[in-house]
Amino acid sequence: MFKPVQLFADWFVYSLLGFHPGALAGGAVNFFVFDTIKIFILLSCIIFAVSVLRTFLPPSRVREIILKKSRFSGHLWAAALGIVTPFCTCSAIPLFLGFIQTGIPLGVTFSFLVASPMINEVALVMLFGMFGVKIAMLYAFSGFTIAVISGLIIGRLNLEHLLEGFDLSKRIKNVAFGAEMPWPERLSFAREYTSDILKTVWPYVLIGIGVGAWIHGYVPENFLARWAGADKWYAVPLATLVGIPLYSNAAGVIPLVSALTEKGVALGTTLAFMMAVTGLSLPEFMILRRVMKVRLLLIFFGIVGAGIMFTGFLFNWVITR
Repeated sequence: MFKPVQLFADWFVYSLLGFHPGALAGGAVNFFVFDTIKIFILLSCIIFAVSVLRTFLPPSRVREIILKKSRFSGHLWAAALGIVTPFCTCSAIPLFLGFIQTGIPLGVTFSFLVASPMINEVALVMLFGMFGVKIAMLYAFSGFTIAVISGLIIGRLNLEHLLEGFDLSKRIKNVAFGAEMPWPERLSFAREYTSDILKTVWPYVLIGIGVGAWIHGYVPENFLARWAGADKWYAVPLATLVGIPLYSNAAGVIPLVSALTEKGVALGTTLAFMMAVTGLSLPEFMILRRVMKVRLLLIFFGIVGAGIMFTGFLFNWVITR
């Protein structure tokens, strides 16, 4: 599918720019050019398609579906909604608060908050392009499971009293989407939405691919594998803890996952790092602190962090079998 892109990257780097095919710099630049074109093609196509689909399901209908279902199925719907909303953690928080304001249970809204930055379509597209459908689907299933279980646990703890700082009586406005929306408006919305998302994520994509290209070209093969191999029990917890203080979205982190994996770092370890960066972050902590008490934040971070580390260990175990 991307062979023409690779041929273009080879021509551009080795013929036009004059890099030697065997040089470290040439390999790094080739990696950067190829992955940049491939990722932007995938992102443009998938985000546009998903944006069209989203016009058939207005926010009011989403809330109605969630509230009419059982508590367990509500978690499933909320996590599924998170998958098709390409938000980073901080931009997902307003919708999270809107769900609370409409009376959706706290645990259900947490399922959305976990799933949205962790397993949105941007992450899935990039994982599919770099690792194939099996890894992308395993990651989606793992993230979806973490989101649902985290929400179920928080819901069972009855922690609504730990919310603070905003008026639950307020209601968010509905958006005029639905079956009656004309197709020209759907396509116009999808074009604008795709453009907005690309304008938001392109710096992260370029930075992430740039760092990944540097790792791909210059970091010695066995340097990272010595401390982050699947046989190192501390690799997954360390990757999770290192990822939490950082802040990026999936578009910026996944190229690093590809480069680190190529250098011998266990896939489960790199995925744990990515999930920690996208699903847990200090900016998220500071924003949520405005509406939650510290106890609720620590419970949320602890549950999600434990799920991330479990996923990392599981991937490392499955892949080494």
